[in-house]
Amino acid sequence: MFAKKSKMLFMLMAAGMIMGLVACQSATTPVPATEGPAATQAVAATQAPATNTPQPAAKRVLKIWHYEGADSAMGQSWNGAMTDYQAAHPDVTIQFELKTFDQIQQTASMVLNSADAPDVLEINKGNSTAGLYATQGLLTDLTAEATKMGWDKLLPPSIQTTCRYDATTGIMGSGPLWGVTTYGEFVMVYYNQDMFDKQGIAVPTNYDEFTAAADKFVKAGITPIALGGLDKWPVTQNFYELALYKADRSFVNTYELFQGTLDFHGPVFTYAATELLSQVKKGYYGKNATGTSYNDANAAFTQGTYPMDLTGSWMFGTFLTSIKDFKWGIFVMPGKTLNTGSGGNLWVVPAGAKNKDLAYDFIDLTLQAKAQTVMANAGGIPLSADLTQITDPHVKALNEAFSTIVKNDGLAFYPDWPVVGYMDTLGGALQELIGGTKTPTQFLDTIASPWNDFKATLK
Repeated sequence: MFAKKSKMLFMLMAAGMIMGLVACQSATTPVPATEGPAATQAVAATQAPATNTPQPAAKRVLKIWHYEGADSAMGQSWNGAMTDYQAAHPDVTIQFELKTFDQIQQTASMVLNSADAPDVLEINKGNSTAGLYATQGLLTDLTAEATKMGWDKLLPPSIQTTCRYDATTGIMGSGPLWGVTTYGEFVMVYYNQDMFDKQGIAVPTNYDEFTAAADKFVKAGITPIALGGLDKWPVTQNFYELALYKADRSFVNTYELFQGTLDFHGPVFTYAATELLSQVKKGYYGKNATGTSYNDANAAFTQGTYPMDLTGSWMFGTFLTSIKDFKWGIFVMPGKTLNTGSGGNLWVVPAGAKNKDLAYDFIDLTLQAKAQTVMANAGGIPLSADLTQITDPHVKALNEAFSTIVKNDGLAFYPDWPVVGYMDTLGGALQELIGGTKTPTQFLDTIASPWNDFKATLK
């Protein structure tokens, strides 16, 4: 149980995060590069004014916000679901607003606490976001609705981990169901098969083979791995993937769920920090990694500049449609069981939403076979699609890889989740590590401090 001071800490941290982020926009944007500027789309021609009570059927408006690009797998699935919803509910007007990840990340607490909050909203999962909003009383408890609609049966237990949060501590894995995801996601290596073939390199099956491949590219004068280090968040995944070579489930539960005491100078994070620095020194990311944005790094991969790009499944749909000039494939970082990944971002219903019943119906539609199969064929990782309808071999490989990770209990979540504002701490310290202004020891001291401070409030 939180002490009073920890509740105050949550409030101060949340307020500080919002004020700081509004003043200076973060570069964190873990969504496909095709994401566009904020826009508003009305699916029907008329809109009724909002009221504090359910509106008559002929005047009701369902407000939906999400931040997935129109050509992404999720965007295609959800936008198609809006069309189907409108056809089935001609007396409801859908008012859709396309946001960006940063917009929601920076202002979610204010939006959720506003009289103008949408009825259904996509938010990032994790203790520092969805967990925080749950403790602030800003979300609707969806547990009963999930049972009624059968969502609890559709979502595997490992996927529900990031949908459930303790209402007092905000820590994921237990408590009410505050959000629902319609997809899974994980980090992998996208590779240019033509570049591999030209250098006589096979897809690696263990970490030694991976480094040998990278070394061979370097020797040939080719920077082997794309990295958008100008943004803080991408390199956190390179770091965490290395940590997972030394981690086990107990470590992940300690780090992410605070189930025990963590030594940041122990073998897991020490290895990850020193190995990442070794990769930098060997030229795996080139000389301008910290000066290249995430979007530019991905664009360079699609243009054939880099043979490998370590990033998430959220880029899969974009690569599927934009890579035209070379053969490509995917592999998870080889030789380990745990993998960066989780269920996807969450549909939530704000506590003050005016049309919760409409929101529940829409969420349910996005979980049904039609919307899920659209997502699969667009390069997504649906939770309940008819996989027999997938025809693209790339998409089949993607879903098979995720299925294997889930069956092996391999989802290890994301490294920025444990503490509110941790992305800035971890990502910023990694930028300093790879830039040579922090040693591994100094880096580990930096990232240990906020984790330990928050852990102390849980006693």
